[in-house]
Amino acid sequence: MSINPSFEQAIKVTPQGANKYSAHLQPEWCIGTGILHPNIKTYTKLTIPVPHGGYTTAVIYNLALTHFAHAHPKQHKTPATPISIQLSFLRRTASGPATFEVEDVKLGARTSTIHIKLLQPSEKKPGTLETMVVGYITVSPASAEVGISAKTGWKPTPAPASGSRADGSVDLSCLARTGSDGSWKKLNPPFPEFRKAGAQLELFGPVGGSLQSQGGGLSIDQWARFRPGGDVNGRWTDAAVAYLIDMFPSALDGFDTMSAEAAKANGEDGKAKNWYPTVTLNVDMKKRLPVEGVEWLYSRVVTKVVKDGRTDLEVTVLDERGEVVALSTQVGLALSASRNVGSRKLGKL
Repeated sequence: MSINPSFEQAIKVTPQGANKYSAHLQPEWCIGTGILHPNIKTYTKLTIPVPHGGYTTAVIYNLALTHFAHAHPKQHKTPATPISIQLSFLRRTASGPATFEVEDVKLGARTSTIHIKLLQPSEKKPGTLETMVVGYITVSPASAEVGISAKTGWKPTPAPASGSRADGSVDLSCLARTGSDGSWKKLNPPFPEFRKAGAQLELFGPVGGSLQSQGGGLSIDQWARFRPGGDVNGRWTDAAVAYLIDMFPSALDGFDTMSAEAAKANGEDGKAKNWYPTVTLNVDMKKRLPVEGVEWLYSRVVTKVVKDGRTDLEVTVLDERGEVVALSTQVGLALSASRNVGSRKLGKL
């Protein structure tokens, strides 16, 4: 396997038998520090980074595609793709080998649903596998998606920061060429040495960073280009959207600022970095992207409450035409980054 695998290689899932699959979770798509050692017997003694939740979701997205192509190639007239993903992250995953088990819950003409488990070696019981992530994925072929379509008139409110065009929109070609357009500029994600998964894309945001939504709460806008492994020809595909819905470093930077202020108010050191692991994640895929992918996608990320070390997030992903591509909600935790740096013997979530 190459040192810097492509995104397709990074999310590759291989059939291993009846309803069982394998994958190799890549360290380049992780949060945290550490190395991957080939000797799995010393697993609990090593520093191993945790795969980014969106990246893990992208692998699971590809698991669903692989399962139906391998186990049920004639179930649907055209390839079925995920339209709904519901995941619970029970324990910390680790870069390295992963096993997937799939149960067919419902096989239908329009929609089919599977239950999945992601298993890796147990930290407490060497030699045994433990369930790290569980979830349900519902798939549907595009050919079966027929029925009413209606415009609701929804638009992001408040409107995103203005670009240079006469109608206030962003000139994305100018943004790509110069790194700025109107109120938008290229962002430098915070703590790149810790949040390595953030190096797989380019992000652009309003000058001044976060904004406050009309109803209160932290709201972040961003335009993004996919750059897996530094590939300037990277494009957003449906599987890559699963990664994007969990990638919002400016929002995490806002969390860091709030955490620092709260720590100082309590007389504590407010300089520590934080880690925001996902507990549950739900994705509603609204629009299939072209097979060749698209260059730009916009995200609005909203957090309403940060309380007792727990966060909420709502993510809306739009394309250049302003059409909704995906919706996501998640529950996360706010922990000290020290929980994810160093030995895997640190306490579990």
